[in-house]
Amino acid sequence: MPLVEPGEVLVSNRAIGLNPVDWKFIEWGSPAWRPGHIPGVDGAGEVVAVGAGVQREWIGARVAYHQALTRNGSFAEYTVVPVRALMRLPPGLNFVEAAALPCPMLTAWQAIQKVPQQTGLEVLVSGAGGAVGTLLVQLAVRARWRVAAMCNRRHFERMARLGASTCIEPDIGSCALSPHHLFDVVFDTVSGPHAARLARGIGANGHLVCIQDRMETPPVEPFTTAISLHEVALNALHGYGTGAHWSALVEAGERIFTEVLHHVLAPLPVEPMPMMQLPQALESLKTHDTQGRPVIVLNG
Repeated sequence: MPLVEPGEVLVSNRAIGLNPVDWKFIEWGSPAWRPGHIPGVDGAGEVVAVGAGVQREWIGARVAYHQALTRNGSFAEYTVVPVRALMRLPPGLNFVEAAALPCPMLTAWQAIQKVPQQTGLEVLVSGAGGAVGTLLVQLAVRARWRVAAMCNRRHFERMARLGASTCIEPDIGSCALSPHHLFDVVFDTVSGPHAARLARGIGANGHLVCIQDRMETPPVEPFTTAISLHEVALNALHGYGTGAHWSALVEAGERIFTEVLHHVLAPLPVEPMPMMQLPQALESLKTHDTQGRPVIVLNG
């Protein structure tokens, strides 16, 4: 049983959400990991113990969390989590649905916050069929932006139902990137090189928001379109975020939980499975051989 330090709680996990970052770090390794490190960034369960300085009212609370990559994570029966990272679940939202949400929903929310909140923007979301992209499309539509969804054709019908005005196959040479149709904002969920190629489809003073990578060098010539470059790094908040950053993030997460419960937002469907299938579930994420969000369900 892990020890709980001041400012922390012990969560008895009931469901574990899986994300691409999980298999990537398992394969890549991390200098912060030691033998016996427990991976996993997303989980949901009940608080069963609190450390010094944490209100005992947390005990018994139904919560979800996004854990720091440097700490022992959610692939376990119990996880120690900083209290500032806890998001309370609304009554009616089950642990399986909740565990699938922290990483994609908080990433999508952070990405939206990078862009000036003005109506009428022309927006492109690449990788729109994935977990982050699906939520990004809906948040962008709700901001009253005109959204083009770049994704596999099998997602076109779903994207249209979610409010996308245009669906584009992931072909960099498509007419969507012509100089006659420039976007105000491009959200890229694929890779840095992919984002760099999309930069030519952004108009003057537009925004390129990179979610899977960052721009090491500017993708456009100086004194041309003068686009702004943004990176989204959710896990970096564990090392660099202030109390105010975490309060805003948790508030947004709890609000999105409620919107999912009431079908205001529609994330990818969950695919529950037992702990023994965790390796296969990670492999399915790696090979994109899944239609939903794999979630490990624990007994008890």
